Amino acid sequence: MPSQSDASTTAVQSRFNDGAYLARNPQWHEGDAAWKAQQVVDMLERHQLRPRSICDVGCGTGAVLEHLRAALPADVKLVGFEPSDAARAISHAGVPIRPGSLPPPEERFDVMLLLDVFEHVEDYIGFLREASGRADRFIFHIPLDLSVQTVLRMTPLLSTRAKVGHLHYFSRETARATLADAGFVVVDADFTRGGIELPTLGRKQRLAALPRRAMARVSPALAARVLGGFSLLVLAVPSAPAGDGPAGA
Repeated sequence: MPSQSDASTTAVQSRFNDGAYLARNPQWHEGDAAWKAQQVVDMLERHQLRPRSICDVGCGTGAVLEHLRAALPADVKLVGFEPSDAARAISHAGVPIRPGSLPPPEERFDVMLLLDVFEHVEDYIGFLREASGRADRFIFHIPLDLSVQTVLRMTPLLSTRAKVGHLHYFSRETARATLADAGFVVVDADFTRGGIELPTLGRKQRLAALPRRAMARVSPALAARVLGGFSLLVLAVPSAPAGDGPAGA
């Protein structure tokens, strides 16, 4: 019988290996990689973490790891895991990228990155539970697709599903509840402002960034809930270390 990991890998491969995703996203989001890497670096520095090994699960072409390689000490072990043959085929990363959805059970990392990942996975709770035993700490970046305007209009949710393959949609509250259901404890969480800051925003997205920016000055949480365009950056552990507790957004 196939393992849960095999089932997850098969589901992801079938969705991202038929050429449709690459046709819609020919650079596989490499233009956002420097921005994402900076969010990771900021979270590590905020908690004075000095990991000796980091894996990026669902790393795409490995571009985030490339930027991390420039920002972190040279002796930090960086490894990517990517189930899509198409993404690995166009990668020019100077870090190892292995096929598969997760590291093997016998290999453990100090930090696992899951940046814009589990919203693509059919059994996302099972996937997260399986991932929880492969690292000491986890950094998640979770798109907050659910907002007042996306639910009222509905088109943005359907567009996100068609273009980038989101199968599940989250608010801040449901994202945190998902991590709790999967056995994680949130150590820190904060909003990121991709809908305002990403260098790859198109003309319509730049126009939408104007009211988002104005509302975020008053309350990022309100802006995320009403207008969208935000994600949640989370530092989590499978069980709470002494002295750590839920914090942040």
